[in-house]
Amino acid sequence: MSLVATFICNPANPALESTIVDGLLAVLPSPDKPHWLFNEVAVDIPFSGAENAHAEVHNIEAHLREVRADLPIDIVVQPIAFRRKKLFLADMDSTMIGQECIDELADFAGLKEHVAGITERAMRGEIAFEPALRERVALLKDLPASVVDEVLASRIVPTPGGRELVMTMRAHGAYTCLVSGGFTLFTGAIAQKLGFQENRANELVIADGKFTGVVREPIVGRAAKLDTLVELRESFDLDEIDTLAVGDGANDLGMIQAAGLGVAYHAKPAVSAAAAARIDHGDLTALLYAQGYRRDEFVA
Repeated sequence: MSLVATFICNPANPALESTIVDGLLAVLPSPDKPHWLFNEVAVDIPFSGAENAHAEVHNIEAHLREVRADLPIDIVVQPIAFRRKKLFLADMDSTMIGQECIDELADFAGLKEHVAGITERAMRGEIAFEPALRERVALLKDLPASVVDEVLASRIVPTPGGRELVMTMRAHGAYTCLVSGGFTLFTGAIAQKLGFQENRANELVIADGKFTGVVREPIVGRAAKLDTLVELRESFDLDEIDTLAVGDGANDLGMIQAAGLGVAYHAKPAVSAAAAARIDHGDLTALLYAQGYRRDEFVA
């Protein structure tokens, strides 16, 4: 089987030098010549692997991580065929944006620290997502819904590389969906800004311009994210290998593990351990390099 190891840095902190690449080459079985996707930032090294490569991929990746040591380089090892995906599902909070929207809303109620603690436990998988969301939403009762506009304007920052990721995949025929355990009041705006064709999230109930402290059921959580992946995959008549999913929290694990390439992005430990690929250093353009896109192919 033809495999490829992709080594990726954050473009703000290039770390791939020829001596480092030579050291990584020495670890791979029957490697071909390196193919630079972006000088000093991302490089592909194709190599030959066994026909049933799953265990081999894991072992090779682990060995490469040992060789890499503490260098800020992400490593993705996968079959080289079907790398460019046709369906992309992404989490929003702490993935496509750098914040957790519910924590920022809670700040207006003077409860950010308390709510952020619940959010962190839910994202780590220490408590169930659905009851944790209901508990946090209840604390927003009577908060003016207008604070959403202020949060969007002054506190929400898209993750670097996000728009390039979405628009480049769209330019090559992929369908893109933002699917979040957060709220439609945010996903609509973020999806439009980043270029997603569709967005799905939870709906906060509002009455007289204020949050009622209730989230409309059923809640979009781990099961709903997985269902979205399966639904869209089937509607476009795609195979599992054609899909890409990315997220950071425990409620993303279902779709990450069911995708052809499931990526844990700067994720919680349990998510990073379970995902087929992990990005700990790079920005979101790392997902393009993992698909074999060159920097000069990016679309903004």
